[in-house]
Amino acid sequence: MQEENLGTKKNVILVGFLSFFGGISQDIFVPILPIYLTSVLGFDKAIVGIAEGVVSAASYIFKILAGWFSDKFGKQKPIIFLGYFLSMISRLLLVFFGTIGGVIGLRLLDGAGKGIKDPPKDVLVAGSSKKETRGKSFGIARMLDTLGSVAGPLVLFLLLYIFKSSPYVYHYVLIFCAVPLIITLLLAFKLRELPKRAVKKESLVAGTGKLPKSFYIFLAIIIIFTIGNSSDAFLILRAKNLGITLLEIPLVIALFNLVYALAAVPFGSLSDKIGRIKTLTIGWAAFALVYLGFAITTHAGFIWLLYGFYGIYYATNEGVSRAMLADIVPSENRGKAFGIYGMTIGLAALPASFLAGILWDKFGAAVPFYFGSTMALAALVLLIIFSKKLTSSRLAT
Repeated sequence: MQEENLGTKKNVILVGFLSFFGGISQDIFVPILPIYLTSVLGFDKAIVGIAEGVVSAASYIFKILAGWFSDKFGKQKPIIFLGYFLSMISRLLLVFFGTIGGVIGLRLLDGAGKGIKDPPKDVLVAGSSKKETRGKSFGIARMLDTLGSVAGPLVLFLLLYIFKSSPYVYHYVLIFCAVPLIITLLLAFKLRELPKRAVKKESLVAGTGKLPKSFYIFLAIIIIFTIGNSSDAFLILRAKNLGITLLEIPLVIALFNLVYALAAVPFGSLSDKIGRIKTLTIGWAAFALVYLGFAITTHAGFIWLLYGFYGIYYATNEGVSRAMLADIVPSENRGKAFGIYGMTIGLAALPASFLAGILWDKFGAAVPFYFGSTMALAALVLLIIFSKKLTSSRLAT
């Protein structure tokens, strides 16, 4: 039976819209949360840091668990539903809990929800697409996800304006965060489970229950790249350092997300035509140029161009990397693979950001960006070598 079959085609669009409304909630919630915790509840910034660290840790752990359950039981729909439900409940209940323990517990719940939903969504997109159109499918999902990140800040601005005179403005916003997530839960009911079938042997180890060696090699290269890919917060700090005003920052970020959203499908389709690795090569080269630009520029106006170009990197990396994994890994192990991938990227990002902060403090604002550009180029060379190995092993896309 073909992977793209009766009823499963709509899964790609549905997953995209799940991510769209989930992204709206996320981008309404994230900007106001630290202000709410410090200004309304009176928490120290250290508590805010602990709470957000709990979210990250829970997300990484539950990605693995969700991927395992997805493979074990062959069901994605209930896991996705549970993930969005936990996020909805945790954000809504923040209005009613003002203790440190309560807040940290709810942030743990939100982190679990965040981790649970992602691997089975990737499995659905991969399994609902033919290999020849898988890059485009992941591109569609990423485009809709990113459009949610464009809409979320605009909705937040509107809510803050409407309730600006109310002493409960933050409470109203937190309550509203549940609305887009209610929509995601309704959409989740419309998802269609992948048909049960014999595993199609798309890799050399299909049916063995093990992940192929090529998966771990690709993951190692991703780790090298990620070590130089610090948190995007450093891009914001660098933008401010160069003269971008506080009011301009949301507009710069909106520009980045818009470029990302518009380019995700074209570059996903391009990966179907020229191959995943060639498309990733374009993206990683774009990343290296962007980070080099952040290192050497002295003009605030150039930041707008760099952020726009940064959207090209995201469009050629996020969805295409997932499509690449789906090509390499047999379908019965994709949940596990996506879970390991998500956890590994998250864990590698922690020392990357810590190292970037040290480099900035010790050697100046430009140095972490020189470092990031260099690591991207090193990973790019390894990716090209990896491509030749895949070709010789008949695993190239």
